[in-house]
Amino acid sequence: MALADGTLFYGTGFGATGETVAELCFNTAMTGYQEIMTDPSYAGQIVTFTFPHIGNVGTNDDDDETADPVAAGMVVRWAPTDPSNWRAAGHLSEWLARRGRIAMGGVDTRRLTRAIRRQGAPHAALAHSPDGRFDIEALVARARGWAGLVGRDLARDVSCAQSYRWDEMRWAWPEGYTRRATPGRRVVAIDYGAKRNILRCLASAGCDVTVLPATATAEEVLAHNPEGVFLSNGPGDPAATGAYAVPMIRGVLERDIPVFGICLGHQMLALALGARTIKMNHGHHGANHPVKDLETGKVEITSMNHGFTVDSQSLPAGVVETHVSLFDGSNCGIRMADRPVFSVQYHPEASPGPQDSYYLFERFVAAMARRGVA
Repeated sequence: MALADGTLFYGTGFGATGETVAELCFNTAMTGYQEIMTDPSYAGQIVTFTFPHIGNVGTNDDDDETADPVAAGMVVRWAPTDPSNWRAAGHLSEWLARRGRIAMGGVDTRRLTRAIRRQGAPHAALAHSPDGRFDIEALVARARGWAGLVGRDLARDVSCAQSYRWDEMRWAWPEGYTRRATPGRRVVAIDYGAKRNILRCLASAGCDVTVLPATATAEEVLAHNPEGVFLSNGPGDPAATGAYAVPMIRGVLERDIPVFGICLGHQMLALALGARTIKMNHGHHGANHPVKDLETGKVEITSMNHGFTVDSQSLPAGVVETHVSLFDGSNCGIRMADRPVFSVQYHPEASPGPQDSYYLFERFVAAMARRGVA
């Protein structure tokens, strides 16, 4: 792996062969590598896992958050061993190879993480060649020449191509995934890169979910007569995605419909309300992030994945900051003071991650019930 500053890392390749270039970030989660690699929010990123035991529980068909891995590549401390878990259906290396994703083990990920924290998320070129031959100068040039994430709209790339209905609910023992059998609140979910478990949480909380592409207009959203509108997670620069998302959101807000946003959806809502977003030094990626609810004083441990953040200093009058990160004080939640419109930066669907924040889905449903929209 070659960084844009010329730093080189050598290790043992696994997964697919070839080359890829992306932004390098680190993730501190101890579980959920399959969910992380298939999270559309990681488009344009290579993930360094700080936890050393990656791959030890193998892979299975249930834990994918989308059909294929979206993260560009994986870097780990130790190459994965044979899986040892009752749910395992395959080896991580084989799973990555089938899906064209490059990975590298044997790297000092602590050193790499310190470098990312100190210098910011670098551009990196990752190469895997079984014969061990690499054109180092070309790899460094690819890393240096990569355009980066600032100004890039990646939501279009990972969004669905057409609308669909969703009724699958959260996994529960012993049935596994089940389907909603009773009518629920009509929710339109805008897919900026939605994770399956977010949609499952909406269904489990009592929603009949219709998913629309990221580029849906306000007219297309309102044509479904929704009782609530959900803005999903997703990748890329929120300012770029906002070029088409912000007008849609403002059109929905004119109808006084409950709105709930997560991650990129949170940033889209903030932009629609008049705030700004900024690129972070190295972002937040992990399942152990403490977030304080400023209105209750409660601290939640959350799952996060974002490289941009809402500038809390830019929040306009009538928009309340509700949550902040206890790591760095950055904004993690907002709401409108006089409307059932709110959003959070973190991932309350807990895939992977703690389940402290599931109540937000129930809050969304309660807001729709109070509205009593026919």
